[in-house]
Amino acid sequence: MKNTTYILFILLCLGCESKINEQTSTGVEIDDLVAIGDEHFKIKYEVSELEQKIIDAGLVDVEVVVPGIFVDLKYSTTDNFFGKDVYGDMTRCYVQPEVAEMLKKAHQKLKEEYPNLTFLVYDGVRPQSVQQVLWDELDKPDSVKPLYVADPKVGGLHNFGVALDLTLAYQESGKALDMGTPFDFFGYPAYPEREAQMLLEGNITKENIINREILRMAMSHGGFTGIGSEWWHFNAFSRKVAGEKFEMVK
Repeated sequence: MKNTTYILFILLCLGCESKINEQTSTGVEIDDLVAIGDEHFKIKYEVSELEQKIIDAGLVDVEVVVPGIFVDLKYSTTDNFFGKDVYGDMTRCYVQPEVAEMLKKAHQKLKEEYPNLTFLVYDGVRPQSVQQVLWDELDKPDSVKPLYVADPKVGGLHNFGVALDLTLAYQESGKALDMGTPFDFFGYPAYPEREAQMLLEGNITKENIINREILRMAMSHGGFTGIGSEWWHFNAFSRKVAGEKFEMVK
């Protein structure tokens, strides 16, 4: 499944309807409608058990709702804070339908202001089962674990499918802009609320702050709010509202 996105792109560009034959944990076959420009193509592909749970919960693929963005699920790689692949075969990013529409609005604003830029999404919904793995694997005392990951018993906004981790990328190449730190960097240089201090100390640059401000501008236009400790994290709703509107994805 790691190469499925690229295979689908080639098939769609050829205007083909095709089934991607891959071995997955469930072999569940689903239909999807993908937009390429003004054209829409119906495709069939197989999904893993984890991905099927997400689809059954009513969440949507952000690349279908917002064509032109890039997705690199960091928790489907080892390039993350834990150094572990916890998503396995899943490489598509899912969120609640309402959140996807908010992201679409944010993307439209970004393209209006900066046509050469787009979003590069690192994470969306994170099922509670995956959150439990992260919690269990984190080598920290339980008393301080909530500083790094949400307690799966309580659930964080990623677990409801209403939070996104993302950055900016160049539309032509897909290369991420320099934000001063990588994704999942836990330290003051990644803190939006510490940017002035970090600039004075030489830990980040003016260019880094400008890039972050562009990201915040676009996401704010879509109705998202950031947090003080991670430049890449944006919430569509508060924890209270998310709990009232949606079920936690198991």
